[in-house]
Amino acid sequence: MTNSNQQVGNPKGYKLTDADFRQINIRNLFFNQVGWNYERMQGSGYLWIMLPQLRKMYGDNTPELQKMMVMHNQFFNTSPFFNTIVKGIDLALEEKQGVKSLEAVAGIKSGLMGPFAAIGDAIFGSLVPAIMGAIAATMAVGGNPLGVGLWVAVAIATMVFRWVQLKIAYREGVNLVTNLGHKLNALTNAATVLGVFVVGVMCATMVNVKVPYVATIGEKVVSAQANLDLILPRLVPALVVFFIYWLLGRPKMNSNKAIMIIIVLCILLSWAGLLAKG
Repeated sequence: MTNSNQQVGNPKGYKLTDADFRQINIRNLFFNQVGWNYERMQGSGYLWIMLPQLRKMYGDNTPELQKMMVMHNQFFNTSPFFNTIVKGIDLALEEKQGVKSLEAVAGIKSGLMGPFAAIGDAIFGSLVPAIMGAIAATMAVGGNPLGVGLWVAVAIATMVFRWVQLKIAYREGVNLVTNLGHKLNALTNAATVLGVFVVGVMCATMVNVKVPYVATIGEKVVSAQANLDLILPRLVPALVVFFIYWLLGRPKMNSNKAIMIIIVLCILLSWAGLLAKG
């Protein structure tokens, strides 16, 4: 009897095991960006992570293996926090259909990498670090050692999330894309709005800058900061953030140059008595 996997293009009829998933997850966690370049970005890393399993399914030095390697080495770039979902669906298709799944796998990779990149950047690139980082930093500054533990716990939870999604995606296969497809844009938009809201709150609470100038007119003392607060509370921190945002948009400007400019300006304005710590 011929194995059903062999009939549809998996020459060796190989069935993936827990050891395979463990190997993929370890490679993905520590070497996802291996071989990163401007031409293919994560493409080479994607192939390297999957290569042991591709060899088991297609055999070494076979035309099928070469064909799939060429496809997997093409341009690919998405969020490291969601890329194993793509790999799980990929593995499910290739295990079942072998080389005949080439076009379907290529389509899924190109179709999912954009939405997953947007979701990953919004949630794990901005939202989680902004919220949990602010809480952990505030606790640490206040002398609470749990702040460090909180940040470590968030990092561990993120790695666990990356680990478990591979087998879920493999088990659900293409159905996962069908079920989530119409929800991806809504999830991305919601995460983006929440991220912007949190960043706005952080600008108001974490940027501690005020105008210390006080004018004395006869017996009347006029505080510049008090009058600015009447116009709009936390106006000075907002202006500082807007200035930095504008500065980073200048030609040939980068974060290192911007940091140095801010340090110099803070020293000069503090010396002149125009700015002080809030």
